[in-house]
Amino acid sequence: MEALLGIGSAFGLSTSAGLNAYIPMLMVSILSRMGWLDLGEQFQIMESWWVIGILSVLLLVEVFVDKIPAVDSVNDAVQTLVRPAAGALMFASQANIITDVNPLIAVVLGILLAGGVHATKATVRPVVTTASVGTGNWAVSIVEDIIAFFVSFLSILVPLFAVFCMVAFIFLLVRFYRKRKSEEFSFS
Repeated sequence: MEALLGIGSAFGLSTSAGLNAYIPMLMVSILSRMGWLDLGEQFQIMESWWVIGILSVLLLVEVFVDKIPAVDSVNDAVQTLVRPAAGALMFASQANIITDVNPLIAVVLGILLAGGVHATKATVRPVVTTASVGTGNWAVSIVEDIIAFFVSFLSILVPLFAVFCMVAFIFLLVRFYRKRKSEEFSFS
């Protein structure tokens, strides 16, 4: 059962990193520092006050920058490397619970999960920008941050529910994307 919960945490945290890299990393760092999570010896650096401080500053920058039209597109381009790397780190940090998972597989799964969510976000965001003439970006960004927070939180406290939320969220994003694509073809 512990391995199944570890898989739920790994999948939820790395998926959340695809929306906002710093929310799950900061949450894991703080909870590990408080002794509520055991990240294993190789991830002890995440408990450092320096890492927590840097992640806090990066989170503030991300939250602010992602609300500004045009700047958010530049941010998404930069985050194309950061979010999958954060997803890999989050999956691997939970892999000590999942003892039978090869670390390379954990890293690849984290990259794929976070990268997939980021790619979906980067695809949907220009549609929102165009449809709302840039005025909807801040609202969508706030919703993304809230989702990232709660998926991260649930991934740690109720990992199986986090997996369900992740699958539902991806399903809804794909459905939205397909609907928008079919509407574009019907206007042609």
